[in-house]
Amino acid sequence: MDKEEIFVPKWLAWETTGRCNLNCVHCRCDASMEAGQGDFTTVEAKALIDDISSYAKPVIVLSGGEPLLRPDLFEIAAYGSEKGLRMCIATNGTLINDEICEKMKATNIRLVSLSIDGSTAEIHDDFRKQKGAFAGTIRGIEYLKKHSIPFLINSSFTKRNQDDVKNIYKLSKELGATAWYMFMIVPTGRGEDIMNELISAEDYEEMLEWHFDQELAEPEMLMRPTCAPHYYRISLQKAKAEGIDYERRSLTFSTGGGKGCIAGQTIALITQHGDLQPCSYFPESAGNLKKESFKEIWENSKLFKSLRDFESYKGRCGVCEYLNVCGGCRARADAVYGDYLAEEPFCNYVPYKMRKSGV
Repeated sequence: MDKEEIFVPKWLAWETTGRCNLNCVHCRCDASMEAGQGDFTTVEAKALIDDISSYAKPVIVLSGGEPLLRPDLFEIAAYGSEKGLRMCIATNGTLINDEICEKMKATNIRLVSLSIDGSTAEIHDDFRKQKGAFAGTIRGIEYLKKHSIPFLINSSFTKRNQDDVKNIYKLSKELGATAWYMFMIVPTGRGEDIMNELISAEDYEEMLEWHFDQELAEPEMLMRPTCAPHYYRISLQKAKAEGIDYERRSLTFSTGGGKGCIAGQTIALITQHGDLQPCSYFPESAGNLKKESFKEIWENSKLFKSLRDFESYKGRCGVCEYLNVCGGCRARADAVYGDYLAEEPFCNYVPYKMRKSGV
């Protein structure tokens, strides 16, 4: 098939190792210091970069676990940069120091993402299950600033920290982040153990409405709700209701006819074992990159094709007038219902067709 523009891979997360020095409550891959190093040797990692770069030029985010625990991480990063890929690193920040920053600059790391899940050590360390994690991340940020390395902050939310959202956003601005991404937890990996901590649909909606208002009020800082596709429905509803001529930067990140769930449409995850999954929170494999080329899986996987077929979506999502700008979180539907084509379980919107028919 032709490589349609709307389905060109733009962003790939690569789980370079399963090892991690923290034990976060929501970890999608159940990472720990006892977890596997990963199946890709340095030679195989470079071959994978060759395979990907021969087909497309996506952003590659070297992730984990904690990627800084992988000894050859910067050799891989340098090779990706040489191949014209925009190489980034997703880290918890606790292992960053002057030497690490110098290696980042030498290998042309374009951006570093870090996670802050609480505005105080008490909240963040509880989320990360590691005393001193907050101080370690803040220290890592100071090193990045010292070396003029741009960074963004990701913040994940459950009931245990949802009331801290405004304070975390404020802290992210004060720290000098180039962007702040508000993650709505998808219960995979260790996240399955906190299913009862997921934010209610009503609170979810309220947080996304706050995000919309905040973004309009202070547009100088890039904000993006992540794993929250129905934000785009909320954005359009609020803009229309308030008579706003709404042009958002994040709305330009369009995919597959929509701008909501982009799993398997413009993003994907490469696991440490070579499986290509629709996103970091979607544990079903579309194929293994040790057995098939990236191009073959990306273009011909039955899983990816089904995610790109909006007519196959079920329940409220399937009849929703906002399907093409939202689509619901496919990973969350899979985690809650065991069916990735089911309706988004944490959206309380009733589509016009259902209201009209009285369903």
